[in-house]
Amino acid sequence: MSLASASSSSFIPASSTPPPSALPNPKPSTSTFEFPREYNFPPFFTRQTNLTTLHAQLEKWSSLVLAYCRHHRLFRLSLSYEGTPHEDLFRNRRINRSLHLTDAREVLDFMRREGRAEPVGTSTGSSSKEGGDVFWIYWKTPEEWAALVEAWVEETAQKNSVLTLYELTEGEGTRGTEFHGLDPELLQKALQVLVKRGKAQIFGQEDQQGVKFF
Repeated sequence: MSLASASSSSFIPASSTPPPSALPNPKPSTSTFEFPREYNFPPFFTRQTNLTTLHAQLEKWSSLVLAYCRHHRLFRLSLSYEGTPHEDLFRNRRINRSLHLTDAREVLDFMRREGRAEPVGTSTGSSSKEGGDVFWIYWKTPEEWAALVEAWVEETAQKNSVLTLYELTEGEGTRGTEFHGLDPELLQKALQVLVKRGKAQIFGQEDQQGVKFF
């Protein structure tokens, strides 16, 4: 069967069971990430030419990227993966297959259109080198992180309190919350959501910023 005429089953083993949820436990895990079964099927790493099949393939890759990054609590992902700790996401050495850079970019662009990825640096107009093949991976979107912070503010009676951004992500008071250890720039994105809603105000210098919640 040619790739052009293949159905979505062309890159999913016929006997496979549904892959694990794209959103597993968000806590840092020392356990080995469990790849879905299609990861061990060679055509999964080859761009499908049939549009219906390609869409299904991109959805599978999107789910895999989200699951992998959530498992490892990765907030940014570089497509220059050679020699990186996340190389196994795009390269399966057991079957000697890897996702080409152009195809990986297509996966991330698909995720961007779905609101689950964003090139680093683009939101601020940065032309830095990092803005090319490094992406924010939104296994939780800034809006979802904002909701978690807002809920914590309510639960811990922090309204009208002033906290540093460091305290929010690294302080003892937030230990055990999902946003403890959050990337500082992603925290900024989440706080901007609350600022726009009139729920927070950010002030201070860049390295000494604080936030007041309302």
